[in-house]
Amino acid sequence: MPRPEEHRWPCEACGADLTFAPGQQELVCGHCGHVQRIPAAPASERDRALGELDLRAALEGTLPRDATVDVRLVRCPSCGAEIEFDGVTHASACPFCATPVVVDTGTHRHIKPQALVPFKLTEREGREAMVRWLGSLWFAPNGLTEYARKGRTLTGIYVPYWTFDAATRSRYAGQRGDAYYETRTVTVMVDGKPQRRQEQVRKIRWTPVRGWVGRFFDDVLVLASTALPRRYTDALAPWDLGALQPYRPDYLSGFEAEGYTIALPEGHAIGRQVMAEVIAQDVRRDIGGDEQRIDRIDSTFEDETFKHILLPIWMAAYKYNGKSYRFVVNGQTGKVQGERPWSAWKIALAVIAGLIVAGVVAWVTQQQ
Repeated sequence: MPRPEEHRWPCEACGADLTFAPGQQELVCGHCGHVQRIPAAPASERDRALGELDLRAALEGTLPRDATVDVRLVRCPSCGAEIEFDGVTHASACPFCATPVVVDTGTHRHIKPQALVPFKLTEREGREAMVRWLGSLWFAPNGLTEYARKGRTLTGIYVPYWTFDAATRSRYAGQRGDAYYETRTVTVMVDGKPQRRQEQVRKIRWTPVRGWVGRFFDDVLVLASTALPRRYTDALAPWDLGALQPYRPDYLSGFEAEGYTIALPEGHAIGRQVMAEVIAQDVRRDIGGDEQRIDRIDSTFEDETFKHILLPIWMAAYKYNGKSYRFVVNGQTGKVQGERPWSAWKIALAVIAGLIVAGVVAWVTQQQ
């Protein structure tokens, strides 16, 4: 995938750079307002771009050559992002953290992104979503919310992902737990006097079970970047992958795009872990009963395929009162995640208010 700086499309009217307009199928000139439509991809191109690639061939390094590309890149020493360079550039700054980086002259063979979800939210809409999210947090500093509202422009980044498909069949062994109740008599103290009463005690009857479950997994998403915290990007789900478009440089005009830093084998291992968690849920449902114990699951994976895609994320990083905060916004839905800010003053006031209320309640109780 070419470096984002290469994606500059001159305006036919004035020669200034065109920028992709989120939510539209067009490029817009910020200088003169000229609009240039992005042509719809032919059905054959769309089918090819959204088609699955054979996982085994990719892991063995036998993908067709047109599915890969030579790129010059370097890993950022600060955040770990993979930064790509054009033919003459040897030094630049990381778009994620502004750390200066220098690249050698070597090239690396990477799998091309096949498709992407274009930005649907504008920068302003992304910022508004972030400010609303900050405002909804209890004990968040008011100053940070206001700073975010008036702060610097959010950065639009296309982030790399892998998707995995697989047909699975799993044999399991475990135990089914069925609840039953026994009545027992206990002695309790009431007004200083012992009294006997009956109570129901819940117990479980365990029965050994064995069985099979099957499932077809479609487009299991795995983040292919180490530059952003996975706990944040995972929380941006769900994504509507029905909006995927064949990869075109037009959509990247005015935005950043990151190369993948989690290679396909590592991404595949993560994808299988995600599938294993779903399979375990299927096994529990198949066992039934009130409780379940799983002793063993043996799964087979067949017809495994994958895609390499890009998804849109608005990102903001702020330094407030000496502490750094980073937020990410789903560029398709507006869902937000980030560092949880806390206001020491709000927490202190809440504690004081709680102590006052507790004191009043205690005083009223004592008077009664």
